[in-house]
Amino acid sequence: MTRPPRSQPDPARAAASGTGPVADVEVDAIGLICPLPVLKARKRLAGLSGGAVLAIVADDPMAAIDLPHFCAEAGHALLSAEPAPGGGRRFVIRKGD
Repeated sequence: MTRPPRSQPDPARAAASGTGPVADVEVDAIGLICPLPVLKARKRLAGLSGGAVLAIVADDPMAAIDLPHFCAEAGHALLSAEPAPGGGRRFVIRKGD
């Protein structure tokens, strides 16, 4: 059975290829401390449609706790949380419906 071509990149496939999940929106939260990375993520996600993917780069150590907790509470999916090339961590979030 042949699958139809995808209109958008599959974040899971991109992660498996080693390039990391593809994001629709990128947010820079470097230098911001708790709770600002979560507040920036929440504000940007509010303007996106369900299923959209947001990536946020943060260097606050609390972001590693706060962003996954925010996703779980708000119904979003945390696709990845990996070291960012310029420092900090890159969190990739798929907005819930």
